[in-house]
Amino acid sequence: MSEEMVVRHCSPTLAGLKTGSLFTAKFADDIELRDAVRKLNRALVKKGLRVLPLRYRNGIGLIYVYRPQRLFHDLQDEVACELLKDCGYCNKSPEQCIAHLAKRLNASEEFPHEIGLFLGYPTVDVLGFIQNKAQNFKCSGMWKVYGDVEQAQKTFALYKKCTRIYCEQWSLGKDIERLTVAG
Repeated sequence: MSEEMVVRHCSPTLAGLKTGSLFTAKFADDIELRDAVRKLNRALVKKGLRVLPLRYRNGIGLIYVYRPQRLFHDLQDEVACELLKDCGYCNKSPEQCIAHLAKRLNASEEFPHEIGLFLGYPTVDVLGFIQNKAQNFKCSGMWKVYGDVEQAQKTFALYKKCTRIYCEQWSLGKDIERLTVAG
């Protein structure tokens, strides 16, 4: 897993604009995956981020990069709490919620729909996605929008611009640690 891959997939999270990002990468085995995650954590923990492997299957690791403080805040939302409870999450602790999410990811080929809450998607959109079975959305971009279209489109544009700038900066020699905003 290269720094470039992390920058390309996680720029809004690195910049402090987004709670979390998720991406896949190839690894020879789970030892290589854990070594890569450990190395990234050494660079990012002091900036207020965490990196976790959520799943490893057939040489592909699913990596979660997130800001624990933002996740804690996001999971305090009343609707998010109720939605998580309905999906079998028993505790409000972000760490325990992530552990439960990883179990759900490993038990199925499909992504649990509540995963959007861990990525900082608006609660109304996560709930709308679940209730509408991914249909009847108003627009789509980085997620399917069931709520405020105008705000979502502004957010999509902001994330896209952030990713472009971060990728340019990385290509000019800025390393991931210098690109990451402390939070």
